[in-house]
Amino acid sequence: MELRDHDPDASRRPIRARGNALVQRIAALLTRSPLTPNAISVLSIAFAAAGAAALLWLPPWGAWLCALGIQLRLLCNLFDGMVAVEGGKSTPTGALYNEVPDRVADSLLLVALGYASGLPWAGWLAALLAAATAYVRTLGGALGQAQDFRGPMAKQHRMALMTLACVAAPFEAMLAGSRHALVVAVLVVAAGSLLTCATRLRAIAGRLERAP
Repeated sequence: MELRDHDPDASRRPIRARGNALVQRIAALLTRSPLTPNAISVLSIAFAAAGAAALLWLPPWGAWLCALGIQLRLLCNLFDGMVAVEGGKSTPTGALYNEVPDRVADSLLLVALGYASGLPWAGWLAALLAAATAYVRTLGGALGQAQDFRGPMAKQHRMALMTLACVAAPFEAMLAGSRHALVVAVLVVAAGSLLTCATRLRAIAGRLERAP
């Protein structure tokens, strides 16, 4: 599982925003609300799906709505963990809700990016390789190692790159009638995710070889 969220006893993905006073106040409000951490995790899929739909069906300006959907998805990924761990509302099924919605949200957004760029195969490949980065990370955890969140194309990097491409895409479409920003984004995500798998596997192998 991605240990930023529902397991208070394990190392979590380091997220600097957790220390932000406003973020902490919002997390406290969510903790007092009827929303569970698992519900927040599932909500991230809804935001990702809405963003993917806007990118595909409302060109070119729908790309901005997609960028918004990505950020709302990431906020869900932040707050589900804070409500679960800091808010004391973790559940036995939290590990499942921590991991599965992330994979679904990634796939929705990256496949949509591929179709919007005119390279559907690249979107599917990017989604597959993004899932592979998570698999390699959890494989290390299954082998008794700390979760390895290194890049160069971890989830936050994929989503940052896609957000930038979505912000730029409408301007490019209006000024040049092209979609190079989206093309570059999906290809870089795919290549970077493959490299991330390699760097994580190499790190896991190195730790196994050094183990007594």
